[in-house]
Amino acid sequence: MYDAVFFDFGGVVLSSPFEAFEVYEARSNLPLGTLRTINSHNPNSNAWARLERGELSIEEFVLVFQTEAFELGYEVDGMQVLGCLSGEIRPAMVEAVRRCQLEMGTALLTNNFVAASPNWSSGGSFAALLPLFDVVVESSTAGCRKPERQFYEIALQQMQVEASRVVFLDDLGINLKPARELGMWTIKVEDPDVALQELEDLLGIDLGRG
Repeated sequence: MYDAVFFDFGGVVLSSPFEAFEVYEARSNLPLGTLRTINSHNPNSNAWARLERGELSIEEFVLVFQTEAFELGYEVDGMQVLGCLSGEIRPAMVEAVRRCQLEMGTALLTNNFVAASPNWSSGGSFAALLPLFDVVVESSTAGCRKPERQFYEIALQQMQVEASRVVFLDDLGINLKPARELGMWTIKVEDPDVALQELEDLLGIDLGRG
């Protein structure tokens, strides 16, 4: 029924950065949700969006991001915020990707950026995972990002598959909506175990969950 599974990186294969954001906010005496508030302001043209499209360097991002935060009434350290993105690999999700690749196409769809620290890019210390994906679409090189429709179209074109034959996993509803509109079956990853069970039931294959 399906020819490919598309996976988001941070929040799906990698632990969610939102947990690290909350730790930073607590440490910095900022209201819970401050970073989400900053990133939701002008979401298609703010510093974060421009960084992920490769339009800003790290240094430029830090300056613009801190300025945007200040204008909203917050004082943040842009470099420390970027450091929240390192995260931890989820072994069960990696095993699921491996088993999916044995049966069908797999793709990694990630909003990321080119940075000096290799931990911040899926091409850095996470490079060992890349062979598990037949197609890798990175916003930093594609020049567009989720939830822009073009990003998903690039993935479909590179995988050479119809949207209706794809399952897409992401932890953000805003990123899943365009995929659904294109015809993909979507799974929102809130609890990874629940998401993997849904994927296993949908595909009808053993994903190694025991």
